[in-house]
Amino acid sequence: MRQVVISCLLLCCFQATAQQTEIKYLSGTDADNTVAWDFFCSKGMNSGKWKKIAVPSCWEQQGFGEYTYGRYYKKKDGRVSDESGRYRHTFRVPKEWAGKKVELVFEGVMTDACVKINGREPATDVNGFPGVHRGGFTAFSYDVTGMVEYGKKNILEVFVEKQSKDKSVNAAERRADWWLFGGIYRPVYLRALPKINISRVAVDAKADGKTSIRLVTDGLADGYSLKAYVSRSGAAEDLPAATVRHIRLRAEREQTVETAFDGVRPWDPEHPNMYVLHLSLVDSKGVAVHEISLRIGFRTVEFRRRDGFYLNGQKLLIKGINRHCFYPETGRTTSRRLDIEDVKLVKGMNANAIRSHYPPDGHLLDICDSLGVLYFNELPGWQNHYNTQTGKRILHEMIAHDVNHPCIFVWGNGNEGGFNLELDSLFHEYDIQKRHVVHPWALFGGVDAHHYPAYQTGVGRLGNGYDVFMPTEFLHAQYDKGAGASLDDYWRNWSRSSLFAGGFIWALIDEGVVRKDLNDSIDTDGPNAPDGVLGPHREKEGSWYTIRDVWSPVQIDPVTVRPSWNCRLALSNNSLFSCLDEYVMTYEVISAGTDGRNVLREGRVRLPHALPGEKAGITLPLTEDELNAGYILQLTAMYPSGDTVNIWTWPMKYADEYFAGIRLQNTEMSGKADFEDAALYANGVKVVFSKETGMIVSVNVKGRDVPFNNGPLPVGMRMRLKDFSARKDGNDALMVMRYTGAADSIVWRMTPDGVLGMDAVIFNRRDGGKYDGAFFDNGASDIGFSFSYPESVSKGMRWFGRGPYRVWRNRKRGTLYNIWYKDYNNTITGEGKLIYPEFKGYHANMYWAKMESDTAPFAVYTETDGIYYRVFTPEEPRHRRKGEDTMQAFPDGDISFLFDIQGMRSYKPIEQLGPDAQSSNIRINKGDDGLRMRLWFDFRAD
Repeated sequence: MRQVVISCLLLCCFQATAQQTEIKYLSGTDADNTVAWDFFCSKGMNSGKWKKIAVPSCWEQQGFGEYTYGRYYKKKDGRVSDESGRYRHTFRVPKEWAGKKVELVFEGVMTDACVKINGREPATDVNGFPGVHRGGFTAFSYDVTGMVEYGKKNILEVFVEKQSKDKSVNAAERRADWWLFGGIYRPVYLRALPKINISRVAVDAKADGKTSIRLVTDGLADGYSLKAYVSRSGAAEDLPAATVRHIRLRAEREQTVETAFDGVRPWDPEHPNMYVLHLSLVDSKGVAVHEISLRIGFRTVEFRRRDGFYLNGQKLLIKGINRHCFYPETGRTTSRRLDIEDVKLVKGMNANAIRSHYPPDGHLLDICDSLGVLYFNELPGWQNHYNTQTGKRILHEMIAHDVNHPCIFVWGNGNEGGFNLELDSLFHEYDIQKRHVVHPWALFGGVDAHHYPAYQTGVGRLGNGYDVFMPTEFLHAQYDKGAGASLDDYWRNWSRSSLFAGGFIWALIDEGVVRKDLNDSIDTDGPNAPDGVLGPHREKEGSWYTIRDVWSPVQIDPVTVRPSWNCRLALSNNSLFSCLDEYVMTYEVISAGTDGRNVLREGRVRLPHALPGEKAGITLPLTEDELNAGYILQLTAMYPSGDTVNIWTWPMKYADEYFAGIRLQNTEMSGKADFEDAALYANGVKVVFSKETGMIVSVNVKGRDVPFNNGPLPVGMRMRLKDFSARKDGNDALMVMRYTGAADSIVWRMTPDGVLGMDAVIFNRRDGGKYDGAFFDNGASDIGFSFSYPESVSKGMRWFGRGPYRVWRNRKRGTLYNIWYKDYNNTITGEGKLIYPEFKGYHANMYWAKMESDTAPFAVYTETDGIYYRVFTPEEPRHRRKGEDTMQAFPDGDISFLFDIQGMRSYKPIEQLGPDAQSSNIRINKGDDGLRMRLWFDFRAD
């Protein structure tokens, strides 16, 4: 008991007297909080005169200098954007800081920075490197203790050059595949420490509580010790005295001490347990002279050759995405608020890791620590590298700044050949945790980080090698290409190998910058920067939802929901660290008629206990009546926080069953339909067909022309009208078209209420005839029929099917069954004015659709399952690379009803992607009835 009391008294003593590190910002803290400095720009916008500029900021986004995209740093006239900027700021140092060590810290300046305090230039930085700092992505600082005047005005001057005097810096950073910016774009502040201090700390806190602490100190003498304890909140009042560690130190500037903390909870991305480590220097008399606090997580990171990456003994599967620090209005200057939203979007798509080509803002790593996202931190270098002297400095700065973040699980030495091999050994020398080093794009250190592998490339490498496979860039989200497209194929096949460690999609956001010289329009430098699954302002593209579905930690086996279904679902727990019962699941049975949707039954499902990697079953408490009455079954998995993990939907009725229900509810059978010559008519609706082609020539409703015609035009197949005939069938009137080629017949039926039915039979060769070039268009992906309808009259669309995003053959996951609506838009994915979801394109599993128009509305219903509804033709990006279309050619016509559609390429050509991207191989056996498409068209305005 006496020992406890003494320890508590000691703790209170050093808490009361210890000096803290003090911070005084000279700039703002981020893009949301800036401070005006004086600024002079040498060239470009607003150059040649002193003005005010926000700090931190990229000067281009403040209306200064010139815009440049890295790889194309030379202008058309051969010039280089090499403007420079002069900053001037007056500040006061607190009088109370006299007698302390004062440091001036820059979190990031692009690209060369020469600093002066009261007209004097520091000879070296705090690490002994030359005073002028070269390199834009790492923090640096100077000891300005003897250069400032306390309690008085001081003048800070910073001369910044956009292009570096160090050619290797330009090669590594400025000739890269991204927008170039200039300026003091991250915060600037003063840091005051006592003369005897803890200057820098690096911590290796293992999952079991064992902890190594590397200290860099100033003024340490014999007899000093280190007091250490951890807390969850930062407060120590409720901590037992036994938690305080008292460690004797040597009189050395740099040393490593060992200790252990009991009862800590390990950090992992699914349980991001964070602690505050409190450290105090205590002199020989028991007086604490300096105390610091830093956030840490206890976790053990390992790389096991020919096996994989491990965290706390659990093998990792990286679901990663590449991200740059970027926002349209502020360039590389970001904010905590914006970065929290980015990390939430990453987690929202069920990714668990981020990679960037350079060290990010410190607050982003704080957010990843707190919210639980692994980080692949990379020494800058894009296809070129720093020279060794410069590289050592920047590597030291990167690791010293970021070393303690538990989210960082691996280091990268440059990108795509930008590797300085002489620096590889220094990573472990500088990093107390000795995290593994990867060469992104290359095979190095037992990790194959091959970029943009084709589908079979990954399979071949995993099947024939013994190195860990982790592509640091794969797929590609440029425009609407990639990211979600073929991800399901890639992931399922690669995950079968124990050597697959996951990978990183390229990339999170379209890097469109607001151009101050172009009326604030957003510029993606043509096809170079629209590479994201999110737009510049984080607009979600369709691939975001596909990725969320494929990467969901909760997966559900395929099931058909019918009245006879036993309500059982098989769930897989694809989490790395969470048990299945940590998630929350709800269900809804939904009615979805043409007049809207209604929830018939909803509830919560208690999930069983299943460890990561295990499967378990659940039974939904649904009755036979509810199964009969429902149209959609929806399940939602959530985290305990209430954030969505994923949403799944299943149709509860086939298309013919659904149609039978709405026909009985909405169609009044009165009067009779009739025909004349090549026309069908009833109830004021008249449809005229061509005698030569069998296609619709015109539609007229009570004297109003509806421009729906020129169909059915065959898509992906060939057919020719052989003959046609008309007859009555009860109160209906029929027009029967017979064809040679791929189609057997199309029967048109006009009902008395003026609804037009189409019953098409294709590939019906009961004699087993071959389907070769006589029936198929060479290379066709789409199979079905098209019609003409002018895009100019469309105002919007309501439909029941999967949505709301358009699909490609290899990107259907993530869309949900529901009644959807979207206004007409002409969005080109990743270019111009973005309105998502895009209006035009393929829509999956249509049951019905209503085209809204002031002059020519129509509705269409199907009795055939699995129909793709094509609405107009999306425009190709205007700024795509010459000769490189992003999509395969769409069918002729405007509105199509298709059995099969085309895939979307993803950096690689279609033929190098997985099986979902390839066209269907339709084979009809002898005796088959072929394929049948039954549609109903309603042209009545009401």
